[in-house]
Amino acid sequence: MSSIAANQPSSAGDVKKGPILFAMLLGAFVAFLNQTLLNVALPSIMGSLNITETTVQWLATGFMLVNGVLMPVTAYLMAKFTTRQIFITGMSLFTIGTLLCGISPNFAILMTGRVIQAAGAGIMMPLLNVVVLNIFPIEQRGKAMGTIGIAMILAPAIGPTLSGYIVENYDWRTLFWIILPIAIISILIGMRFVKNVTVTSDPKLDMVSVVLSTLGFGGLLYGFSDAGSKGWGDPVVISCLAVGAIALLIFIIRQFKLETPLLEFRVFKNSMYSLNTVILVVVNMAMFSGMILLPIYLQNTRGISAFDSGLLMLPGAIVMGIMSPITGGLFDKFGAKWLSIIGLVITAVTTYEFSKLTMDTSYNHLILMYTFRMFGMSLLMMPIQTAALNDIPQRLNAHGTVMLNTMRTVFGAIGTAVFVTIYSSSLKQYVLDQAGVNMNDPAAVGKLAQQSPQVLAQASIHGINFAFIIAAVLTVVALVLAFFIKKSVPKDSKGFPMGKPEVSTSQSN
Repeated sequence: MSSIAANQPSSAGDVKKGPILFAMLLGAFVAFLNQTLLNVALPSIMGSLNITETTVQWLATGFMLVNGVLMPVTAYLMAKFTTRQIFITGMSLFTIGTLLCGISPNFAILMTGRVIQAAGAGIMMPLLNVVVLNIFPIEQRGKAMGTIGIAMILAPAIGPTLSGYIVENYDWRTLFWIILPIAIISILIGMRFVKNVTVTSDPKLDMVSVVLSTLGFGGLLYGFSDAGSKGWGDPVVISCLAVGAIALLIFIIRQFKLETPLLEFRVFKNSMYSLNTVILVVVNMAMFSGMILLPIYLQNTRGISAFDSGLLMLPGAIVMGIMSPITGGLFDKFGAKWLSIIGLVITAVTTYEFSKLTMDTSYNHLILMYTFRMFGMSLLMMPIQTAALNDIPQRLNAHGTVMLNTMRTVFGAIGTAVFVTIYSSSLKQYVLDQAGVNMNDPAAVGKLAQQSPQVLAQASIHGINFAFIIAAVLTVVALVLAFFIKKSVPKDSKGFPMGKPEVSTSQSN
């Protein structure tokens, strides 16, 4: 095959969309499942490998950091290498890392496996989005992107439930042996069916941008992830956030000066892309409130097991998985605006309901509210993302997709840190007001826990309820912004309108 032919994407007639999408969905599913799979298992790993809590947390933090740092480089990789090369390489790295984790006799090998896993997983979601944008016609993008939501939403949500069951009944290494064969199947299908669907070239890799990107995104991600546990005044947290912010600012300035930027920030010149990205980021932060605060309430305050708390969230995850392709089909017909508004109204109401938790709130009520909340989010997550990507020129698909995923990762870490801080500060203030005890005094807290445990329980619930109020306010902000969404007309590589718009011109917005 000539080099010129190799650089050209396969024509629509040569591409078997179903097998390509299936192979990539399998890969994305295990990659996203892997993100939350270990959270419940960390205590078991601590005991098995005889390591401290600080050390074991690196299994989660390290994965997130490598994932986040690699994302900005993904746009360059998609321009440099073919779809097939990137997919098989990414999934092979993920599979090798999974195998290492499954056989790991000590923490060093387990951590090495997690880093290799993250290196492979970090490129899967941006690649999947770009492939969908390239192989599906405009009028089918919503449904196709909705199908992606099955992997993006369902996998992380079922992780804690699956992990809780495995840890209670089997060795924690079984978690990796479960996802290993799925990853291998994904590679085999990909080797058979995945073809190049993007135009490749020979872009220059600006190493200064790579370094700045690593320091910027890595510093922010690590700083925010540590802020929730160590506090905002911790020297390491302050240093990481400062270095990250400065490096990121220099990185952004540099991208505007480069002829071929590592990450194209000019995508934000497209108004609907910018608006939908802001809404997506705000909603993502609100979604993290439930993922962080509910397990604290269920396990720490109510004493419900990790498995049962994960089981509570499972119906919501299933609903989101079922609704995602359905919502995509609705998007193709009606556009993003009213789907988003309806979804945000449901999300705001149910989030506010979670600000009324008590020690007697029934398990069934919690399941109902959480499931209904996830239903609301299922109406808006993929439509907003698709509407954003529809607003940018086709040549910027990779950069737009990578930017969305990078923003989601960074603001996910910010949301986690902010809600943990809100919860912690509110809890401490409640204990100080009700019992006159400073939570920074371990001896006084220990005495209070023995004499008046109900005060600490009520303080925890008070902190969780207040944090959910803030999450509800954020959701309302996103709801207000959703009224400004306009129909997006997909653009070709030169930025000119192509095909039919997101909704017909007769469709009122």
